[in-house]
Formats: sequence, C-alpha cells, structure tokens
Amino acid sequence: MRDGFIRVAAVTPKIRVADPEYNAQQIIDLIHQGYSRGVKLMVFPELCLTAYTCSDLFFQSSLLEGARKELGRIISATKDKDILVFLGMPWEREGKLYNVAAVIQGGRLLGLVPKKSLPNYSEFYEARHFCPGNETPVFVPWEDRPVPMGMNLLFRCTNMKGFTVGAEICEDVWVPCPPSIRHCLAGATVIVNCSASDETTGKDVYRHELICSQSARLVCGYVYANAGEGESTQDLVFGGQNIIAENGNCLVESRRFINESICADLDVERLCSERRRMTTFPSPDDARKEGSYMIVDFELSLKDGDDRSAQAAQAYGLSGTGKDILRFVDPAPFVPHDERQRSRRCEEILSIQAMGLKKRLEHTGCQHAVVGLSGGLDSTLALLVTVRAFDSLKIPRSNIHCVTMPCFGTTDRTYHNACTMAAKVGAELKEINIRQAVSQHFTDIGQDMDNHDVTYENSQARERTQVLMDIANQVGGLVIGTGDMSELALGWATYNGDHMSMYGVNASVPKTLVRHLVRYYADTCNEQELSEVLMDVLDTPVSPELLPPEDGQISQKTEDLVGPYELHDFYLYYILRYGYAPAKIYRMALQAFKGQYDRETILKWMKVFYRRFFSQQFKRSCLPDGPKVGSVAVSPRGDLRMPSDACSRLWMEELEKIH
Repeated sequence: MRDGFIRVAAVTPKIRVADPEYNAQQIIDLIHQGYSRGVKLMVFPELCLTAYTCSDLFFQSSLLEGARKELGRIISATKDKDILVFLGMPWEREGKLYNVAAVIQGGRLLGLVPKKSLPNYSEFYEARHFCPGNETPVFVPWEDRPVPMGMNLLFRCTNMKGFTVGAEICEDVWVPCPPSIRHCLAGATVIVNCSASDETTGKDVYRHELICSQSARLVCGYVYANAGEGESTQDLVFGGQNIIAENGNCLVESRRFINESICADLDVERLCSERRRMTTFPSPDDARKEGSYMIVDFELSLKDGDDRSAQAAQAYGLSGTGKDILRFVDPAPFVPHDERQRSRRCEEILSIQAMGLKKRLEHTGCQHAVVGLSGGLDSTLALLVTVRAFDSLKIPRSNIHCVTMPCFGTTDRTYHNACTMAAKVGAELKEINIRQAVSQHFTDIGQDMDNHDVTYENSQARERTQVLMDIANQVGGLVIGTGDMSELALGWATYNGDHMSMYGVNASVPKTLVRHLVRYYADTCNEQELSEVLMDVLDTPVSPELLPPEDGQISQKTEDLVGPYELHDFYLYYILRYGYAPAKIYRMALQAFKGQYDRETILKWMKVFYRRFFSQQFKRSCLPDGPKVGSVAVSPRGDLRMPSDACSRLWMEELEKIH
C-alpha cells in the first residue's frame, strides 16, 4: 500500500454443490494464503458459499441456514486478517431470496450487495429463485447489529487516498447500463464482480474484452472472479476465467478450466490522476445524492501490508530492491513490445506526422520544404515524413531541399549517409560547408577556436539554422524541424538554433520511438539501397557532432552527456502522463530496469532529468507548431502549460531523500 499501489486478488475455490461447510473452509484457506501474500482485496465468485448450480435447493431452509452459519465462521477467520473480502452467497430478507456479495473485513460484515440483473434466458433461470436487488440501501440484522444491504453501497478505505470499492454481480456487467457506471460516478475507483459465467465457445474472448473495456470506460480497476471447477456439470461447465484489469489494460488473467488465484497490484494513484486530469469525469457528489449512496468506511493497516508485500515478493521469486511491485512495469512505455502492435503504431505515427505537415503545406501554399540533413536519426525521420507529405500532395520530391552543412564535428559516415539518403528518396541535396562562416563568427566575437565550450558548439547550430531559414526564403518553402520530444524535455537543443523551425514534425515523438519509426520505414520501403542506408543510420551513435572527431569517429555521444534516453523517456512518461512523485518513479524504474541499471545510475540520471526539465522550460514555451502523436507531449499550446520560472525545489528535495 505504498505509492498508491494496492494488491488485489481474484480467486476461484474448489467447491462442492450445496456443501457450505466444505466451501467455507476452502474460502478461509484461500484468505489465509492471500493474506500471506500481502493481498488487501480478495474477490470470490458468485454464490460460491453454496455453489451457483444449486438450482431448486435454494428453496431449502437447511441450505440457507447453513450458508449463514458458515458466513459467520468466515467472518471470525478474518478477525486478525487485514483484508477486504467479497464473496457470493444467497441471502433471505423478509421472505424473499437475494443473490448477494457479502463484504467482510477485520472480523466484521460490512455490507451486502445484491444482484440487480437476473438472467432468465437460454441456460439461465435465476428469476425462479431470486428477486432483483434493491438499489437504495436498507439495514438488515446480522447477529447483534444491523448491516447495510443494497446495490448503492461504496466501501471506502479511510487511510488510503482514493481506494473506494463498488460491487456488481455477474450479469450486472452484461446489461446496457451496468451498476458499475453509477458506482464509479459516485466515486468508486475499483469495481469487483462476483461472477458465475459458464463456458461456451468463444465466450472467453467476449468476457475479456467486456471487462477490460468497462475498466477503460470508467477509468477504474476491475477485479473479476468467476466460478470454476466444483460447480455442477449437469448442464453447464464453468471455466474459472479470472481477470484483473486497470483502465483498459489486463494486468493478469487466469487460465481456464483450472481453479486459479491471480494477484496484481492496482495503481489507485494512477486512476485518480487520470480522473483528475479528465475534466469530463464528473465530481461524485451529484451521483451519490441521486443514487442515495451509502459510504461504508474501513481501515487497512499500512505498515503490516508493506511488510507482507516484501515477504510476498520473495515468495514470488522477486526478491531484491526494485522487484516488489506485482505488475509488469514497462521499461519502454512509448514503444509497444508486440511486433504487430509496434508496426501498427509506427504506421499510425508516420501518418499523423505526414498529415500535419500536409495541412501546413496546403494552408501556406508552399511547394517546397527545407530539411537540415545531418545523417542522424532525427533528421532522417523528418526527411521520411516530408517525403510522405509531398507524395500525398503529389508535389515532386525534388522540391524537398536537403541541406547538409559539415563543420568541425562532422564525420565521413554521417556525411555520406546524408548524401546517399537524399539521393535515394529523390530530394535535392545542397552541401554548404559552414566552417569558414563559423570561424569568421568566432573572430568577430573573440572566441578562441581551441576553446570547445558551449559557445563553440552553439555557434555551429545557430549558423545551420540561419542557413536553413535563408534558403527557405529563397525557395519559398518551410523549414522542417527535426528535434524530438526527448530532446525538448531535456532542453538538449540550441536556443534559436536547432530549437527553431517553421514546423516541427518530430516534436512529440520520444527518442526511443524515433529509432523504431526509422526501422519500420527501412523494413517496409521496398527499396534495398535506401533500407541499407537507414540501417546504417540506426547503427550510428546519437550525437550532435559539434566537437571534432577522434580518429575519424564520433567523439561526442549524447547519452554520455545527458544520460540514457530510455531512462529519460521512462521518467518523462510517468511525470507528465500521471504526475507521479519522484520516489514512486524511482521505485518503478528499479523494477523496470533491474539487471540493466543499478540504483545509483537510475537516481543520478533522475536528478539530471528533473534539473534540466525545470530549467529548460523557457525553450519549450516558444516551440514552433508540430503534430501531437501520443498521450504525452510538451507543446506549450497543448499538454504542457508550465511557467518557465517554476521552482524545482520540492522535487529535488524528494530526490535527495532517496538512498
């Protein structure tokens, strides 16, 4: 329960039909197991205390009384267990029978949530036994005190911000307007579903998509526990498909036809951050009043949970710092791991970039574009995007004016790649050596040629930008910006140098994705010679080439100076997308990059990132236009409206406390 994570479990016990005593013991044993693994929320299937397939045995008083008795035993077993439990059982109230989820925590029955939607079609006939549940909560007797019963119950953890749970049962999520919609509008961040959904061919795919899409629509965590082996197979088979989803993503899913317990750490802070950011997600006050919601408060132990989580990590074979989060932490959040998805993403981004440039060319009436072509990754991508835009407008590629501007740091490799690339795409190439111009500038301002300081470097970048702008004026074209989002986040650009253009096609593309876009183009262009030069560009170290080469090789490697881009892109994603604190991002990075970077390296470059991110906002405040391609961007007119003189003290102080 640190950093907004809460460990949840969906569990399918092996049960016997109409044997509450046996079933209760299985449930108790699984609660003990979950508790030992640091689970704070555990969900069991629909009617699991008796079995869903009891049929007309639900009319038998002995079964109902047996279920109540065993519920008491389960409650007693949780007295010293810091865990919130939802389990299905039949419940009689005022002569009517209801299909409910009993909510248990710390040796108390917190409430009863009845099922509203009773399927009475095809293989289902629940209306034969049960009544639809009441929405407005009422109180029913349990032992020596009343407990609330109703659909509109929310269970709120008082000592974990944002952790509020609502419940629905099986069919409730299949109907046009599921109760979970109201629950989330009323403030629930996690929905649990006690289910008994039988197996038919292809149903598992639909069920998976239903649960994941519901979690996405409601920006919530969704814990789905389904009935499995042990139910009667007289007419139906239950496969035990358990699912834990978070905002559209399936964190973990059980195998079918085998009873399994699945666990994952939901990121409640992430859910709250998303809702806070989405101005269209309403405040819960009106929904609570309209639905006559009742809030049931409970408390979970924070310290004990953390200790058990550490123990659980070891039990899972995840011992060691940075492997204590029971979920996959993607080290490359901008890059899909699946090859098919990655290819689709690359095609989509290239299309967005090209469409943005196409519109700008159409609007300005430009038939020409100017691209500073260095032979590096970013300028390569900018050229490829420009080619796409020109092709879509049926403008000759010869109207793309590539300009290569060798100077003190240019190597033969990048120079030849730039020349070859321009020729292979059919663009015009102009070579303008800027050595003399920069040297004259150094003389004018009194800069020592042997002093390879920031002035030495930036003078070259600014000279190149001036050349590009003037050529654009000559031909009546647009200067196409090449800088990527990672560079912009770090401020790794020369102000009024490569920082400036007339349209920045790469402005929202992170460096880790630039590489994949170029690789995708190389794989799909069907031009062998172009593909070969693109592959060599990919093999070339990332460098601004502003310092003289050593033995003909690139001497200035960007990642040696500012840090690995894969780390910076990781930080960038979680800072801007979810607003996470440095300590949480650090913890996640330890897990994501375990075995690749040590603690000291991760922390070192985090400090560099935060320092540069805050100090370089003035560069981002005057960025040229460029298309947004993903969920994170740094445009001052879109995603990042940040003052240039914001203080970084709070973030840097938190970083200094990390050891």
